Amino acid sequence: QVQLVESGGGLVQPGGSLRLSCAASGGTFRSYTLGWFRQAPGKQREFVARISRNDGMTYYADSVKGRFTISRDNAKSTAYLQMNSLKPDDTAVYYCAARLSYSGSGYNPSQYAYWGQGTQVTVSS
Repeated sequence: QVQLVESGGGLVQPGGSLRLSCAASGGTFRSYTLGWFRQAPGKQREFVARISRNDGMTYYADSVKGRFTISRDNAKSTAYLQMNSLKPDDTAVYYCAARLSYSGSGYNPSQYAYWGQGTQVTVSS
């Protein structure tokens, strides 16, 4: 099974950018659909973006569309989340997730079997 480790979080001013990385090991990386989720204090974990395993199709939450970009490098077994024009509302712990299953929409955290430990993103002046 795959293990996931996120990195790249930190403190950034509103309007700034960060790039999160998700390094995978222990599995066939290209076989997994990958997703990014986030969880702010007192809130449920929510979908941010996902990228398909075969054709690399990408999907985004409306709240991040046009600002965030998800990508993957199968040769490096790494996924990325480029975050631009960050807002205070983007403050959360960001999690990378992976799944092998084709069932469901891919937007629900319960549809992902593998998770990283999370990385904190704080957007504040």
